[in-house]
Amino acid sequence: MTVHVRLVTQADKSIWNAYINDHPRATPYHHFGWVESVEQVYQHKNTSAIALCGDDVVGVLPCILMRRPLLRPAFCSLPYCDLGFLLADDSTTADKLLAFMKQQLLNVTGQTFQLRDYIDEPAPESQMEGQKVRMLLPLPATSEELMSGFKSKLRSQIRKSEKNGLRYEIHKKGNGLDDFYHIFAINMRKLGSPVHSKAWFQHIIENYKENSILSVVYSENVPVGAGITLSTGGVTSIPWASTVAQYNRLAPNMLLYWSLLKEACDNNMQTFDFGRSTFNEGTYRFKAQWGATPQLLNWYDALTQTQQDFSAQDNDERENVPQGKIRPIIEKVWAKLPLHVTTALGPRIRKHISL
Repeated sequence: MTVHVRLVTQADKSIWNAYINDHPRATPYHHFGWVESVEQVYQHKNTSAIALCGDDVVGVLPCILMRRPLLRPAFCSLPYCDLGFLLADDSTTADKLLAFMKQQLLNVTGQTFQLRDYIDEPAPESQMEGQKVRMLLPLPATSEELMSGFKSKLRSQIRKSEKNGLRYEIHKKGNGLDDFYHIFAINMRKLGSPVHSKAWFQHIIENYKENSILSVVYSENVPVGAGITLSTGGVTSIPWASTVAQYNRLAPNMLLYWSLLKEACDNNMQTFDFGRSTFNEGTYRFKAQWGATPQLLNWYDALTQTQQDFSAQDNDERENVPQGKIRPIIEKVWAKLPLHVTTALGPRIRKHISL
């Protein structure tokens, strides 16, 4: 039968998610809830494509049309996360999806079509130097096996946080979001980065439903760390995690990550994706201590086949503000603004920053 490619509709949500749940290369960002949330919160158009052979889904390409002030339209697969690329049953279907999407971009006189992929094959360290990688940890069958497999130093750090009186709570269905957002907003201000709106996280949790988990770490009744994971198929990713700086001596980050790793194991996940880091930099080393190994990211423009060179950028994790000499000035000013100002203005800026 002939493969037919068309724009996705809201009615396709269930068959889209059923397809990506079974695809071996799918990530939690391929879940329909991601593009759905982008459109609902930031009003960027969902231009995703779906390939059908009869009634069967044989490929998907999640994509968002980004309209930015004073710039031509751009396609991004996907904004606000590390990964987003087409999934297909075969190369012929993949080619049809790409050709269809390129035509859609031409129809709106678009300028770029960024795909955020990864390289399946292991890369030598020399190739990863200065580049961005995702950090992956294979999960055993139980959280008890996971804990016993950690090095003794790591186990003692987790226990230290508990001895320091910290505890965590796993929240679902949006509970704990106020605690998470307060911590997250403070840290984004400190980094000089525009923060996502609280509505963004509300919609993500609502659209992902049981595929989202929120953990909050408390010192007595004070929230001192929080993170959100998203899951699809056998993969769990952690796109957002923050701790309160003045409590870091109590090691809330260790308990936070353990709580979410434990939850992933207990929910039969096979892989935990710690997210993007610069190879051998600080956050890379934090993730590596859990046993995670790097996988090279491959971001490129599908129109020009130009690959993004991460080594040409500042090698830290604060990529949400413009590069260049003006960046440190913007960061310093933003970090001094009142929190209510950054949470009001931040989302208006953040919607136009695809990273």
